[in-house]
Amino acid sequence: MRPGAPAPVLSFKVMSTALSAKAMNGDVRLLFATRIIRLFAYGLLAVVLVLYLTAAGLTTTQVGALFTATLIGDTLISLYLTTKADRAGRRQTLLVGAGLMLLAAIVFALTRNVWLLALAATIGVISPSGSEVGPFLAVEQAALSQTVGEEKRTSVFAWYNLVGSFATALGALCGGGLTGILQARGVSALSSYQAVILAYGALGLLLAVLFLFVSPRVEIVPTDTPPVPPKDPWHQWLGLHVSRRVVLGLSALFSLDAFAGGLVVQSFMAYWFHLRWGVSPALIGGIFFGANVLAGISALSAVWLAKKIGLLNTMVFTHLPSNVLLILVPLMPTLPLAILMLLLRFAISQMDVPTRQAYVMAVVQPDERSAAAGVTGVARTLGTAFAPLLAGPLLGVGTLISLPFFIAGGLKIVYDLLLYRDFRRVKDS
Repeated sequence: MRPGAPAPVLSFKVMSTALSAKAMNGDVRLLFATRIIRLFAYGLLAVVLVLYLTAAGLTTTQVGALFTATLIGDTLISLYLTTKADRAGRRQTLLVGAGLMLLAAIVFALTRNVWLLALAATIGVISPSGSEVGPFLAVEQAALSQTVGEEKRTSVFAWYNLVGSFATALGALCGGGLTGILQARGVSALSSYQAVILAYGALGLLLAVLFLFVSPRVEIVPTDTPPVPPKDPWHQWLGLHVSRRVVLGLSALFSLDAFAGGLVVQSFMAYWFHLRWGVSPALIGGIFFGANVLAGISALSAVWLAKKIGLLNTMVFTHLPSNVLLILVPLMPTLPLAILMLLLRFAISQMDVPTRQAYVMAVVQPDERSAAAGVTGVARTLGTAFAPLLAGPLLGVGTLISLPFFIAGGLKIVYDLLLYRDFRRVKDS
């Protein structure tokens, strides 16, 4: 099996041509649509979330703790749902995730009480980073692998990530633009941010409606897999059997990478640009629109490159230079140069995403795919969860606001080197 990468959110007709009509069946189209809606919602929220919480009276330290509660809650709920999804039903799992997304948005929009916010953050699905949280990604990856076959898997994942990046970009642009329009018409900053959060909840409701139309075909799991030992605790609790060593090893490394990324999630970077350069929400939205568009295009490029050098090599050799660019962002003496470094970083930073997803699907058995995607995804979420506890306080100290960029870049470089050392001999097809 060989890699593929995401492509522009132009139209399903274009994607059908690129992937073939056979690959682009009804379930694939529907899962692409839910990906677009969900990532649009995440991008919409990421631009204003920290601004909203600080405007509501929370300190940056409290915001960091709240984000940790959000991500830990997502981790626990996702681990439970995704490791049961192949047995309990993938469509039901997706419906539960959409309901939790709606629940969190309603509470976040209607209360400023930090304890209620923490409760909603822990139970619900809120994305501080602008990227995937909750059970959706793992279950959709397994469903896509089930419906398109191995030969198309990387290519489908590439397009899947591309449309997600473009949707996040458009969401960021709309989130910043909506708050700018509302404030220009006399709406208070706090109320304009609340409007964005309510829109996030409405999109969660739309997701639930669409998931009702997923066909039973996504539930079928191939039976030509090694027999599972009776009462195997790994299978009972995590849905894993023969692939557990590989999955747990990858999970540990993915967690390190995610912790580093959690120090510079889009909400924090948006706040950094606001503090460091006085950038308005509308301009922040524009910056992250461009960044996410470039990220989507970079994911497409990964398909061609992975065919030449392999999945793992693509993951490592594109990720390393992107981390150097991340370190350079706060070192730039002017705002345009800082934006340029950020955009250059996004232009190559996502080439590892579809290849990473395809790699995980390739090294596990078919009946472990939801569980493997869930466990590795949860490891990433868990790694991200603790980062805001460090990043939040640093953003509250004027002389230290750029330190998260340096720590994140350094840790990500360590991750790349360890990943290459430990997995370069693991067969990925």
